Amino acid sequence: MYTKPSATALKRLMKEYKELTVNAPDGITAGPISEDNFFEWEALIMGPDDTPYEGGVFTATITFPHDYPLNPPEMRFTCPMFHPNVYENGVVCISILHPPGDDPNMYESSSERWSPVQSVEKILLSVVSMIAEPNDESGANIDACKVWRDNREEFNRIVRDNVRKTLEL
Repeated sequence: MYTKPSATALKRLMKEYKELTVNAPDGITAGPISEDNFFEWEALIMGPDDTPYEGGVFTATITFPHDYPLNPPEMRFTCPMFHPNVYENGVVCISILHPPGDDPNMYESSSERWSPVQSVEKILLSVVSMIAEPNDESGANIDACKVWRDNREEFNRIVRDNVRKTLEL
């Protein structure tokens, strides 16, 4: 069902975009894919230093709901990303992107989940932190979790191969 974007959502996204263009965190660039649609963004994230992701440039899309910031956006990597907290289809699985309220699985506290005080910048910083420090207790990619736990050398090799692929795109 189509719902019309709220003026509040558009105003908020425009404000966040302006803030990101003025004060972008190191290694992160993000903004609307088109000036005609502030609800679809592209992000470029540099792989964090001292991790197997170092040197990579990871592309992702961020799709905002029309009632943003009441509900979180969805973030999806559009490049190869082998990571315990990223589904094989590229969707990022991180607490800050989970809907507000209590976790039906009782794994996360409501304070870890989305709230309207969050921002695109906080999401991106959380994703960089997630990339650097995977949470294998709440895995989205079971294969990546298993390799992360059981064979770190192989995990690092797979990730470095993906880093090379991101630079070829």
